[in-house]
Amino acid sequence: MSSTSLTYLEGLARNYAVRAVMSDREGNYADAINYYRRAIEVLEKILQLYPDHSLNSIYKQWIGEYRRRISELDGLLGKVRISTGGGSESSEDLDGFFKVVEKTGVTFANVADMESVKEAVKESIVFPSKRPDLFPLGWPKGILLFGPPGCGKTYVAAAIAGEIDGYFISVDAANIMSKWLGEAEKRVSKLFTKARELAKNGNPVIIFIDEVDSLFGTFETEIGGEVRVRNQFLKEMDGLDSKMDPRQLVFVVAATNKPWRLDEAFIRRFQKRIYVPLPSKEARLAILKMYSKSLKLDPSVDLEKLSEMLDGYTSSDIVDIVAAAHMRTVRELFEGVGGKGEPRPIRMEDFAEVIKHRKPSVNREMIKVYEMWYEKYKAL
Repeated sequence: MSSTSLTYLEGLARNYAVRAVMSDREGNYADAINYYRRAIEVLEKILQLYPDHSLNSIYKQWIGEYRRRISELDGLLGKVRISTGGGSESSEDLDGFFKVVEKTGVTFANVADMESVKEAVKESIVFPSKRPDLFPLGWPKGILLFGPPGCGKTYVAAAIAGEIDGYFISVDAANIMSKWLGEAEKRVSKLFTKARELAKNGNPVIIFIDEVDSLFGTFETEIGGEVRVRNQFLKEMDGLDSKMDPRQLVFVVAATNKPWRLDEAFIRRFQKRIYVPLPSKEARLAILKMYSKSLKLDPSVDLEKLSEMLDGYTSSDIVDIVAAAHMRTVRELFEGVGGKGEPRPIRMEDFAEVIKHRKPSVNREMIKVYEMWYEKYKAL
């Protein structure tokens, strides 16, 4: 097998592992389990195809760690089902259609920069949740987060739930359309019924819908089931009128990488439309500090300068770059002394070499498209 194939597989495994860790930290345990399993599959493929590879011993160690974490997360998901009162039908919903997390474990303090995003969310969700009596005219029940992929929209949504100490119900819109077509209207009704149950006695609830353009996009051809589920969803959203029941603190937060595909009727339901852009220099520096704090850095590493070099990169790009720079030291250790001892500290040249071979995942032309849509539909 070629070295190019090996490099591709290692990159794929690293990508899955990074996504797993990010989902794990955000409290999206089902997604984390899925990504950990994918990382294991790729690493096992490397062990099978390259039995003499110098890094195989560390890959075996990673596989063991990922399996242990999967077991722990399975236990946590089981606790969530019990704490939310799920019977057999509720457990099915939690496993296949939507996931309920009682405590996300993240707040705005964990979100680097994004001050304009935080401010808009505070006015729309945080303040009404803490003092609903101050909002006699009601408050927005629909918040749309849009922007380039990998910039933290899911993380922001989880932080919102943590900020208001509320339940976090995560829904994959693509899963609604593909897996439950024909039964989708009933599933959507169950989703909102569950949210209302959790919201009793003033408990705030965030319904987070990822990839919402797959549910509310405009298409040249549609079948009846797609139209019905969209109508059901709009009907349920219209029912979340705070003036009808001021005690009902249910908010719908949707995320999309393709806002231009959204149907006009859907856009109108989301009174707040918030652009989540590429990370600023301050945010890039915070991300670098967060993900390098457990690594050994050489004195030559200047994180301030590095944050400037990473202008135009997404948050997930930056995490991948830190992981790749660390991998250079691990690979060197195994190729040099067979994996004995500890890797050398990561040097600035390691980061420079990785950046030289890795371009931003979102180009400038695409950013202009997001900014144009924002100018047309922005509502902060």
